[in-house]
Amino acid sequence: MIRVPRRMVVALLGTAAVPARAQSGPQPELPKERLVILTRDGARHEFLVEMAVTPDQQTIGLMFRPSVPADGGMLFDWGSPRESSMWMRNTLVSLDMLFIAADGRVHRIAERTVPHSLAAIASNGPVRATLEVAAGTAARLGIRVGDRVLHRIFETSP
Repeated sequence: MIRVPRRMVVALLGTAAVPARAQSGPQPELPKERLVILTRDGARHEFLVEMAVTPDQQTIGLMFRPSVPADGGMLFDWGSPRESSMWMRNTLVSLDMLFIAADGRVHRIAERTVPHSLAAIASNGPVRATLEVAAGTAARLGIRVGDRVLHRIFETSP
């Protein structure tokens, strides 16, 4: 039998392909940063989001969280542009997922995802990050594909 280090498996198969350790509760709250979404009509919407930057943080994400604040969420920083595929395994609440290109533009929005679903939710193209917010946020704030996200990972500041 050949033993392959976990980080090589992640590199070869992608984070989502590696099963999470037996997780029975939410991960501790992650460090938070400010993020702003500028809509086409000029509105500025501020969020304070948790930063998921390691494979373990990204694998667990918002699993087992009973709610997501209206001005909160989680930003998954992939480090460089790549396809992003998310799922709702062990996620108790519906979410909106914003897939964000390297230039900070919203590339795709998946609204009102289904809790506990194992269906893949794909970015449909390379993205630098995925932002998960409370379900209905995109519609409530008028966020659309092409809107701009301001955050340090996109080399834009809020």
